[in-house]
Amino acid sequence: MYPQQREREQPIFSARAHVFQIDPATKRNWLPASKHAVTVSFFYDASRSVYRIISVGGTKAIINSTITPNMTFTKTSQKFGQWADSRANTVYGLGFSTEQHLQQFAEQFKEIKEAARLAREKSQERFELANPALNIAAPQLSQELSEDRHSPPLLTVNGPGEEKLFRSKSAEVELTAEKERVKKMLSEGSMCEINLEAELFTLQDSNAKLVEALQEANSSVEQWKKQLAEYQEETDRLRDQVAELEAQLGHPAAAQSDKEELSRSLEELETLLRAKDQEIQNLQTKKTDVSELEKEKEEALQRLQDVERQNAELENRVTSAEKTLATSREEQEQAEVDVRHIIEVLDVKLCDLKGLRESLAKLVEK
Repeated sequence: MYPQQREREQPIFSARAHVFQIDPATKRNWLPASKHAVTVSFFYDASRSVYRIISVGGTKAIINSTITPNMTFTKTSQKFGQWADSRANTVYGLGFSTEQHLQQFAEQFKEIKEAARLAREKSQERFELANPALNIAAPQLSQELSEDRHSPPLLTVNGPGEEKLFRSKSAEVELTAEKERVKKMLSEGSMCEINLEAELFTLQDSNAKLVEALQEANSSVEQWKKQLAEYQEETDRLRDQVAELEAQLGHPAAAQSDKEELSRSLEELETLLRAKDQEIQNLQTKKTDVSELEKEKEEALQRLQDVERQNAELENRVTSAEKTLATSREEQEQAEVDVRHIIEVLDVKLCDLKGLRESLAKLVEK
């Protein structure tokens, strides 16, 4: 489309779609005209009163179709539609991302098709007004318009020999040839196979979305494995810390019950971690149903929360054991102070007794 055409044409409606064209060799298969979804727009050329569908892919126009009143946009599936352009000698197909987008495009096509019909009728009226030498027989014209609105009416001219002139004869021949080409194109193309091609396009799109969802699920599984490894390291650290605290305690018998409880908690946590590892292996083998993966993901998150809660409880128990150890140490230090005080008192008493003994011994010698 040239720059002058861009200036005089105004966009009416635009949509994103995958563009296809019928294979000119077989008239049965679809050939993709674009690698990705492109913008497909309706344009109106006010200078010529013409409506067109235009789509540009890169630097070339992949759709340049002038809308005529006898065109029909057909929805062949929930997301695919097509129309035949006899002037371009091809059939265009559009694959949309949603059924709503297809419906909007079809409604816009219908409205612009009606507008093209009205524009053609107005151009015919202007042609009649611009030729005052033509004497149009009104009853005959009304009858012919009611019989075929798309065929130009027959005009009679009052003159020698009662000669008859056909207005817009070239337009009539063009419409007739266009109808024949459309009928031939639709008869050669197998509508069933076209529908199958459209359904294949839809299935390929759904398959791509499913693969993307599975890839996201795989990345989530890797994140869960990393979190489980971190929890395993944290559990080992807590276990070492508990063993160290037990070694530092002066009375292991008093902390035996806490030790057993902590051991049970650690065993439960290890069992849960092993179960989680098994679930991860199961997740890696189950990649056929995205909904099932989502459900198992929620269950895994819930179990991870349970593991976090158990870790918090274990940390609380470790904190309590540390407090108990600190209290035992304080009591032991206090007992040592009391013992040293008693020993000092006993030393003083022993000195006093020794002095008394010496005094008694001197008295006995005298």
